[in-house]
Amino acid sequence: MGAIMIRKLIPQDIRAVMDIWISTNITAHDFIAEEYWEKNYDIVEKEYLPAADTYVYEEEQEIKGFISILNDLFVGGLFVDENSQGKGIGKALLNYVKEQYNELELCAYADNYKAVNFYKHCGFIVTEQQPNEDSGYLEYNMKWKRV
Repeated sequence: MGAIMIRKLIPQDIRAVMDIWISTNITAHDFIAEEYWEKNYDIVEKEYLPAADTYVYEEEQEIKGFISILNDLFVGGLFVDENSQGKGIGKALLNYVKEQYNELELCAYADNYKAVNFYKHCGFIVTEQQPNEDSGYLEYNMKWKRV
């Protein structure tokens, strides 16, 4: 394993981050039509990313994952390249932001069992559930607070 770092997103990272975002969403949410993610691509790239504090996980000059925090609280996204999943990258990114913030919130689709279980394992608890306002699928609000 070579040089690994977690650092703030720079403009040159956006293409790699968006490639991870689209492919991971399509795979992880096979219950949602691909068109939903394709339709939201530009909004994420042009509105959400610029509004968020985004950190990338880089190994050997290659971005393997990223996490975005909106309003110093909300985890807008945590994505790891499909070929790099299960290697501790998501946990490393989450632990990195846990050091920066005293509490974090996020929403995860109830049907994305892998993500829900991952967040529970990382200390998040489900506080509410409701249908997602865009897709209509049930999602959980989850929270973590520094003790």
